[in-house]
Amino acid sequence: MTSTMSGGAAAIAALEAEDTRYVFGLIGSATMEMFDALYDAKGIEFVGVHDERTGTHMADGYARASGKAGVILAGQNGPGATNLVTGLSQAKAAFSPVVSIAGALSSGHVYRDAFQEVDQQSLFTPVTKKTWTAPSVDRVPELFREAFRTALSPRQGPVQLNLPRDVLSAQADFPDMQAPAGYRNHSKPAAGIHEIKQAAKLLSGASQPVIVAGGGIKNTDGHAAAVELAEKLNCPIVTSPGHGDAIPFEHRLNAGQMGPRGNPVASRLVLEADVILALGTRLGFNSTFYTYDNINEDAKIIQIELEPTAIGRFFPVELGIWSDAPTAARQLIEELISLDFKHKADSWTSAFVDERKHFLQQRDTAALLSHPTQPSGLFKSLRSVLPKDAAITLDAGTLCLQATDALNYWTPKSLFTPLDFGLVGFSYACGLGVKCAMPERPVVSLMGDGGFGMTLSELSTAVDHNINTVTVVMNNQCWGAEKAYQRDFFNGRYIGADVSSPPFDKVAELYGAKGFKADKLSDVIPAIESALACDAPAVVNVSVDPDALYSFRRDSFKHRGG
Repeated sequence: MTSTMSGGAAAIAALEAEDTRYVFGLIGSATMEMFDALYDAKGIEFVGVHDERTGTHMADGYARASGKAGVILAGQNGPGATNLVTGLSQAKAAFSPVVSIAGALSSGHVYRDAFQEVDQQSLFTPVTKKTWTAPSVDRVPELFREAFRTALSPRQGPVQLNLPRDVLSAQADFPDMQAPAGYRNHSKPAAGIHEIKQAAKLLSGASQPVIVAGGGIKNTDGHAAAVELAEKLNCPIVTSPGHGDAIPFEHRLNAGQMGPRGNPVASRLVLEADVILALGTRLGFNSTFYTYDNINEDAKIIQIELEPTAIGRFFPVELGIWSDAPTAARQLIEELISLDFKHKADSWTSAFVDERKHFLQQRDTAALLSHPTQPSGLFKSLRSVLPKDAAITLDAGTLCLQATDALNYWTPKSLFTPLDFGLVGFSYACGLGVKCAMPERPVVSLMGDGGFGMTLSELSTAVDHNINTVTVVMNNQCWGAEKAYQRDFFNGRYIGADVSSPPFDKVAELYGAKGFKADKLSDVIPAIESALACDAPAVVNVSVDPDALYSFRRDSFKHRGG
């Protein structure tokens, strides 16, 4: 059966076939046929945003939280499209399945220096998994199927679909849209039996084994398999940075996040392990800085990765296994059941459990409760007041980096960060997308004052669409990471480091949201309790000591003798 419709209507029909629930975007004249068709698409909620960049972060957060593709629609070609680049770069670094759609110049106007002309095909190619420009109206459904399939297939990532004005306005006869099951992968690769036997032998013979769980566990909801494997081996699990929620916080074998930005217990385990099982992780920059300063050079590494090019890319491996991480974990469990092995790691693990317990106690007792508010005191307050089912989004910047392993992530998925892109201005918009995916859970977004200043116009988006998140602005009146570098490596020659901002609690109220102020540490818990209970978008403006700065990337300034 066929239907006659415009290319714009066919695009919306393709989104409906994909069971799209939300489209984040900004209206524009280049895609009016799509918006007109979207008016009648009762199963899709359009969330109108104030900037295409932040809309892309919303789609990114939605995708990571839901496991489905997040959709962003830039209604205007040229500047509307170029605003997508930062958000798509962020999504690419996070392997987030974002389907980005933008209007494009009419085909007959290309290469004529036309109004708002830019080569969108070339522009987006480096920052996406794949980019297409629709050549004709009849190809629109096909390219939407290709876009969703590409974004959602391993290794996931953002894609860009450019739709010229003439393609969207043209009419054609279209057959009924295909259901996604007809063009999707239905399975993921399992490990070979020989490799599983080798890995089980290495792990069962280790006296100091450790499992490093990464995005391949978190993003697949594979924590049950990872935990069961750790229990079978009686060995600790550390998580890669940004994936501290890959394993439930309170599990006795969970050591927390490793590496240069992780906690000392988890980091020591990876430095002293004799066998490292890298389970769904690249052992990339944030985990290792690509040096043996953060991973034992003498350890035998077993790396299980769904992306074959990631295996052994940064560190040579004893055994590389191309497989879905939780699938291989379950295979290892079955193989270990058949082995009669002594738990050589019992003393190693027992010592770790005691050390981890002591570390968590010290984290609380060492927190500075003085005035002005110190980060450690703020994080202690947050640990005590945030609900266990809260989803937490973080920005980049010195305070959010300190928060990464200072908060407790009780259940997967509970932590959403910029990961390797290190983007300031990500957290708030991401949190709005996460809330759309998880409306039943509280969503709390941490930001610095600089980052929130970049994105606060989306407060009206939250108010207009009843997206009730809580944003904690850690207001230290500076670009903290950079000011720390200027202090520590450039003799305090500050330039561009200080930030002036309006009172964000009052700004929130002007937008129709709720605002709360915490000038001292004792204000924090009641302010956040009120924000969580107010049933509205809320901002908690927390004054933080501007001198509480920390230089994370000291390695970058070794040439200065630091």
